[in-house]
Amino acid sequence: MAKATVRVLVNGYGVIGKRVADAVARQPDMKVVGISDVVGDYRIKIAAAKGYEIYASVPEKAEEMRRAGLEVAGTLQEVLSKGAVDVVVDATPEKVGAENKKLYEGQGVKAVFQGGEKHEVAGVSFVAQRNYAEALGKQFVRVVSCNTTAICRVVGGVHAKLGIRRARVSIFRRAVDVWESSHTGIMNTVVPELKVPSHHGPDAQTVVHDLDIVTMAAKGSHNLFHLHMGMLELNGRATRDEVLEVLREEPRVVMVAGGDGVKGLNSIFEIARDLGRSRGDLYEIPVWEDALTVSKDGREVYLMWATPNESDVVPENVDAIRAMTEIEERADRSIALTDDRLGMVKRLY
Repeated sequence: MAKATVRVLVNGYGVIGKRVADAVARQPDMKVVGISDVVGDYRIKIAAAKGYEIYASVPEKAEEMRRAGLEVAGTLQEVLSKGAVDVVVDATPEKVGAENKKLYEGQGVKAVFQGGEKHEVAGVSFVAQRNYAEALGKQFVRVVSCNTTAICRVVGGVHAKLGIRRARVSIFRRAVDVWESSHTGIMNTVVPELKVPSHHGPDAQTVVHDLDIVTMAAKGSHNLFHLHMGMLELNGRATRDEVLEVLREEPRVVMVAGGDGVKGLNSIFEIARDLGRSRGDLYEIPVWEDALTVSKDGREVYLMWATPNESDVVPENVDAIRAMTEIEERADRSIALTDDRLGMVKRLY
């Protein structure tokens, strides 16, 4: 029988992990048992100041974290072995989660993995609006990457309502997450991903299984979000107003306009800060309304959207927890509750 309150531990308190921990803490049907990591830097000290219990992801790091001034409650394996955790959100670096799966299997605990892991690690890749039911009761679920999440919301939303014969999406990626800008990234260049399709298209197909999509990607020397440009060929015909209506109704998609001064990714980031969002986060996917164009015959749609790379997957992690534990079997109810608790909106301004 599903528990009334799901006990969640976040393993890996980086870009995604710290945001997921705060989001889970705001849910009425979830509790953050603690966070687990391997370092004792400022991020973990902030987590401790927030009142989160701190655990060492691996035993050999526990003493090092204590020497850094942290009160470490124990190790990840210890807290899992006590039966104190229902779901682990694994937000560790790429490929580490796949190794951690052995621990979760051994302890019989459910786990949510992130998009840096392969689809095969969990067997279910997840975007709440598209395939919530697929995750019901599963032990392992993978929330797809920020770019794939955005594609599944925008392109997947159009596909669900209007039907897409084929989709072609170009992705202009940020070079590096903000917190790593001091020691990695690129400068004054654009680096193309030379494999076509880029991994984002096949990844979207693990969620929207019947979507014909090819993606191409390049990395630019900026660190504020990604920019996507989509070219969608519909099965039938649609007007611009019909496409706009689909996007306006789609959960976690919002419209913005260059005519309102939203000229670029920097404008999107500034909007999030002006709204008072924690960390300047935006969970919604902004689509430029005045750029959306439909061909004269109504068969092709051209559009552009921003992808908030640090935050758009956060609500998906929350919904994945509900689906896996079956405390909510309906996607629309889980999405509505998550969105309400995170202060998400259908109009940014």
